[in-house]
Amino acid sequence: MKKHQYIVLALAATICAGCNFFDSTSPSAMDGAQVYSNVNNTEMVVAGIYELFGADHSYRNTLACGFQGQNTDVEHGTKNSGKALYNIYSITPVDGDISRSGGKDPWGYLNTAIERCNNLIEGIEEYGDTVLTDEPKKNEAINKMRYMLGEGYFLRSFCYYELVKLWGDVPARFTSIQKDETGLTLKKSDRTDVLKHIREDLKIAARLLPWSNECPGTAANYTGRPSKAAAYAMLARVDLMYAGKGVRPATWQSGPEFLVDDPALRAELNTEVMWACAQILNNSAEDVKFQTNYEDIFKKVCADETNYYNSEVFWEIAFANGSRGQVLQYNCPKMTDALGALKHNVSGSSNSAVGIVPTLYYDYDSKDVRRDVTMSRYIWVYDDASGFSDAAAAFPEKGTDAQILYQKRQMISDFYAAKYRVEWMARDRTGNDEGVNFPIIRYGDVLLMAAEASIGGIGGDMPTNTYGIDGAACFNKVRARAGLGTKTLNMQNLQDERKFELTGEYVRKYDLMRWGILKETLEMAHMRLDSMNRHDGSFAQLQDTIYIKYKYVGDAYSQTSDIKGFVIDSVYGLEKNELGVPPTYSKENGWVKTSIYSSSSGRALAPDNYMLFDRDYPERLNGRQYWPIFTSNVGTSNGTLWNDYDYATGEAE
Repeated sequence: MKKHQYIVLALAATICAGCNFFDSTSPSAMDGAQVYSNVNNTEMVVAGIYELFGADHSYRNTLACGFQGQNTDVEHGTKNSGKALYNIYSITPVDGDISRSGGKDPWGYLNTAIERCNNLIEGIEEYGDTVLTDEPKKNEAINKMRYMLGEGYFLRSFCYYELVKLWGDVPARFTSIQKDETGLTLKKSDRTDVLKHIREDLKIAARLLPWSNECPGTAANYTGRPSKAAAYAMLARVDLMYAGKGVRPATWQSGPEFLVDDPALRAELNTEVMWACAQILNNSAEDVKFQTNYEDIFKKVCADETNYYNSEVFWEIAFANGSRGQVLQYNCPKMTDALGALKHNVSGSSNSAVGIVPTLYYDYDSKDVRRDVTMSRYIWVYDDASGFSDAAAAFPEKGTDAQILYQKRQMISDFYAAKYRVEWMARDRTGNDEGVNFPIIRYGDVLLMAAEASIGGIGGDMPTNTYGIDGAACFNKVRARAGLGTKTLNMQNLQDERKFELTGEYVRKYDLMRWGILKETLEMAHMRLDSMNRHDGSFAQLQDTIYIKYKYVGDAYSQTSDIKGFVIDSVYGLEKNELGVPPTYSKENGWVKTSIYSSSSGRALAPDNYMLFDRDYPERLNGRQYWPIFTSNVGTSNGTLWNDYDYATGEAE
C-alpha cells in the first residue's frame, strides 16, 4: 500500500495555485535561513514541488492522462475529432484543452516546479547542513538534507526534460528569480543548452541520492521518491535525447538533423548512457526489480505496490488513494457500463483516452505475451445480454439472472490501452480520482536504453564500453521475458522492441522524434491502416467477421458473489489466414458471430473518422511535433516568449 504521499499535503506556504509561473513565493523566499536549517521545514518545500504534479490540469488529469504522447503508429487519442486537435498535430496556440490562464496548465506548473526546485537547491546549499560526497554520513539530519538536495536536482532535471520533450526550446532558468530577477525576462534557449545542464545536474543527483533501501525516512524503499537508480535512469534518457535528432526552428540550428552535429560528443553521450545503465545493471541488489512476469509490472502498479524492491518502477509520480489522480480512468479499457458489477469498480467514469492502433496487433509475434497485456479488444459490460441473438447458448450459466458481467468485443477501431485495469486494483475505485500512480521509468526501459547505446544509437556513434554491459544480452533479456527467442540487435530491431515493450507508457512519440522518423512512421501507419481497411497487401488474409466464445468465471471479476461473470475464451477470424468459420462453429455450442470492420455507419477505419494526423496538412507532422507555447503563457512572459514553426502564422508552412 501507499505509505507516503507528498502530493496531497496541504501546505499554505508553498501552494501557488492562483499565481503565474514566474511567482516564486515559497518558504525559501520568505525566511531561507529558518527554513533550510531545519529538516522538517525543508521537507515542506519539497512537498510543495510534488503538490504541483497533483494539481488540476497537471499530471493529475492531463500529462498522465492521454493529452501527451499521441498520436503514434501504435497509440492514438480516442478523442481525435472536434476539440482534440492536439492529438492530430493540428493544435493551435489558443487550444482550450491544455492551456489555462493564470499558470494552471502544464507549462505553468512545470515552470513553477522548476522555480521551487531552484529555491530548494539554493536554500539547502546556502543554509542547510549537508555534504556533497559519495558516502552517507552517520548524522541523520545531514543525510536527510543531503537527500533532499539530490531530490531537488533530480526533480528540476525531470521537469526540464518534460518541457523540452513537449515544447523543444524553452527558457533556461537555473537560478531562482528571488536571487536573480533577470530570470523574469529570460528568452527561450537552445534546447541543447538545457540538456547539457540537466545532464550535469543528474550526475550531481546520482552522487547525492542513495540507493532506495538507504534513503532516509519515508523515502526508503519507496517508488514515489527518487533514488540513485532513478537518477541514473533519467540521465540515460536525457543523454539519448541529447544524442538524437529533432525538428529545429530557424532561430538556432546545431545541425541539419541531430541536436548536436559533433559525432564525438554523440559517442560520449552514448558512452555515458552505458555507464549510467551499468550502475544499475551491475548492482545485484537492483536485479530483483526486473519482474519475471510482464503482466505483473502493471498489476502491481494498479494494486498500489510502492515497495521499491517489489516493483519494476524506479520512480513514479505518486497520487493519494482516491483523492487525486485519474491515471487509470484515462488509460484503461472502458468499464463504465460495469459500474457496481466489475470488481473494484464502485463508481466513476472511464475516459479511456488512449487507443491502440490495430495494426500493432499484427506487428507482435503471436507468442509475445505483451500483446494481450498492452491492448484490450473488449470492454466490460453489465447488462441482460439482449444484444446476443442467442444469449442462452452464449451464456448457458446465465439461467434466469436478469444481468450478467461479461467482456464485450470491440470494433477494430476501438482497441484500448490496457496496462491499467480496475480489476487489478487492490482497493475499490469510488470516483474518477482513483489515485493510481503514474510510472515514469522502469527496469525494462533501462535494458533497452543500454542496448541502444551499445550500437551507437540512431547516429551509429559507437560508445566506449568498459562497463561490462552486453547490449545484445540486455536486448534479448527483454525478449525472453516476452516469451520470445533471441534476435540480432540492430537499430531496426531495437526500435521495434521498444515499441512492443513500451506501448501505452507515453514513450513512443518521443522515441520517434529523437530518432527523426515521426513523420515517415505516421505516414506509413496511415497507409497500413488503409490497407487493413481494404484487406489487401499484407492484410489480404483478414476477414470482417470474427467468432467468439465465452467462458464462465463465476464471481472472479465481480463486485459481489451473486453477479455471474464471463470472459472471452476463444476468438476465431482475428488472426491472418483465419478465414471462414471455426471448425466447431454452431450457435448451439456457444459461438457468437460478429463484425469488427464494418457496420451500418461504415468502415471502422475509414480515413474520415480514424485519424492519426490531419491528412490535409501532412507537413504539420514536422512543424507541430512540439506543442506551441500557448497564448495565455506568452501573454505573461513580458514579451520574451514566442512561437516558432508554423504556429506564428497559424498556417502550415
